[in-house]
Amino acid sequence: MKDFVGKYLKIIDWYIIKKYLGTFVFTLVIFIVISVVFDISEHLDNFLSHHATIFEIAFKYYAGFIPFYINLLSPLINFLAVIFFTAKMANQTEIVPILSGKASFNRFLRPYFVSATLIFVVSLFANLYLIPYTNKLKVNFENSHGFNGDQSKNSVHLKLDEHTYVYVESYDNVSHTGSQFVLEKFDGDKLREKIVANTITYDSLKKSWAIKDYSVRYINGLREKLRFNIPLKDTTLDLYPADFEAHDNVYSAMSLRDLNKNILKEKIRGAGNLKDMQYEKWRRFLYPFASFVLTLIGVSISSRRVRGGIGLPLGIGLFLCFAYIVVDKFALVFALKSGLSPWIAAALPNTLFGILGCYLLYKAPK
Repeated sequence: MKDFVGKYLKIIDWYIIKKYLGTFVFTLVIFIVISVVFDISEHLDNFLSHHATIFEIAFKYYAGFIPFYINLLSPLINFLAVIFFTAKMANQTEIVPILSGKASFNRFLRPYFVSATLIFVVSLFANLYLIPYTNKLKVNFENSHGFNGDQSKNSVHLKLDEHTYVYVESYDNVSHTGSQFVLEKFDGDKLREKIVANTITYDSLKKSWAIKDYSVRYINGLREKLRFNIPLKDTTLDLYPADFEAHDNVYSAMSLRDLNKNILKEKIRGAGNLKDMQYEKWRRFLYPFASFVLTLIGVSISSRRVRGGIGLPLGIGLFLCFAYIVVDKFALVFALKSGLSPWIAAALPNTLFGILGCYLLYKAPK
């Protein structure tokens, strides 16, 4: 292994790798510290009004907040770090001797992509396994401390299985009580049973729903049977309080296993959240590839010495960072509004910027 590394990574490669990773880590730490300071000032009222303890804030909210933003910002910080130290090397004429010593530009890229691979592996592991767990801490804290307000759904229609449909007019997240509940059971396209109740309440201990003072209508062809004011019924349904929550961040807190299970369930229910979950799943796999794409662009635009030092490459880098964020944020909108497949939408930012990176690589000084 040592001989293999020694064969492919020379002294100049280790020099670039140390510059790359050192600048990346330092810049990332600075951005995270700034993000935490601004976040504390923004949410201080929420912390105080809900009497959050220092322990809860540190080990529940910020234990989720910091990994989330490290993972979110790492490709962009990686991009700016590459531009900064590569432009500095070009300004100090360190790159010209490398390319003049019979090293191709592709060979010059090797230490960059070794470093980008390390960032990619860490980011992929975090996206698939670590971030969903830490996001759950953050999301639970946000939803219980008034960060998102009351976002309960109204007029909920759900398909529980091939034969059962549910309608709830409104739902109270505090008491776990739904009003104007209707459950219909079909045999093919024929209605066989219909349950109507004014209220339905979820029992978290029994993990079942209590239906009080309800009526049941049984239908068998032209024959019908109706029962009124039945006292109380505990029933187990594939329906949970989380199905009535409208928080945008709920999918990011699901493990990959839970996300796959909910995608299968959503395909049966057809409640309109399928594309959101599919996009979240594909984004976890595809977003880490941004480390390669943005590294390629960063080296290509900053490896040429320009008049004015590193200011111009950094300015271009900041503009491209903003453009990448805009495309990334609108990718989900493309999937929901334009009928674009979720995996294509998730791959869109890296695809577009990958094409740009190939063009800039072609134009880069050789």
